[in-house]
Amino acid sequence: MEILLSSPRGFCAGVERAIKIVDEALELLPHPIYVNHEIVHNSHVIKNFEEQGVIFVEGLETVPNKSTLIFNAHGVSPALVKEAQDRELRVIDATCPLVSKVHFEAIRYAKNGYNILLIGHNGHPEVIGVIGEAPHKIHVVESPEEVKDLPFTKDDKLAYITQTTLSVDDCNVVANALKERFPQIVQPKKSDICYATTNRQHAIKTISSEADISIVVGSPNSSNSNRLREVAENNGTTAYLVNSPADLSKDWFKGNEKVGVTAGASTPEDIVQAVIAWLKENYEVSGERSVVTVKEDEIFSLPKIG
Repeated sequence: MEILLSSPRGFCAGVERAIKIVDEALELLPHPIYVNHEIVHNSHVIKNFEEQGVIFVEGLETVPNKSTLIFNAHGVSPALVKEAQDRELRVIDATCPLVSKVHFEAIRYAKNGYNILLIGHNGHPEVIGVIGEAPHKIHVVESPEEVKDLPFTKDDKLAYITQTTLSVDDCNVVANALKERFPQIVQPKKSDICYATTNRQHAIKTISSEADISIVVGSPNSSNSNRLREVAENNGTTAYLVNSPADLSKDWFKGNEKVGVTAGASTPEDIVQAVIAWLKENYEVSGERSVVTVKEDEIFSLPKIG
């Protein structure tokens, strides 16, 4: 067996920033530290922080007034920001700057009188947060089939924005359907899909074109990890999403000589290495080859903490 290791993989700059924010808050501020929702979508990261005393909450009802609250990397709605202010919480915003870009686009389009079509997954925290910027102006579109049912005409003032963690190919299909039905629709000057999502999808395409099977390391609730598995499958290879080596099955690897391995943008590298160790323990691995498609050097600055 040969292991083809995708690069880039794992943590992106937005995830690294969010994790560093929680680390510094734990070091500098009084405990407990509260985080709304999961700081990033990875169970290993969440468990590690919980063991250090971080409390993750879905609402602010259980957060004592004047406590420290960190907004997760997926962003939040203005209503939650207002609630935190009313409770006099010490707020630290860990929203990924690339998600903030989508929020700013939604605000600008709404102020300029556009109805906004948000390509994304209903119920995802990022989508919920963006909708909160202009709830009466934003309409979520998940698939090209939904485009024909939208209650707009070619005379309406329309713009579209997208969730940052979508499959590039799937997003383009929906965007093209929107542009075909509404030729006047305004699109973002630069793609809303984040660089890390795009890079990891390109990398797994390269890997899966050569591999007999692809393994994506990431938690089940990670949108970008799920998209990586779908991209690999759409490229013609069998692909599995695993949260840890415990999810691997020996039945998957029978007769497979080349195994591609990648990881979602919120997956710690030690979990990837644990998966590789499992493969080496159970199979004769002839080589481990890193397939580099692009170098990433993005760094996002931290907010003031303390």
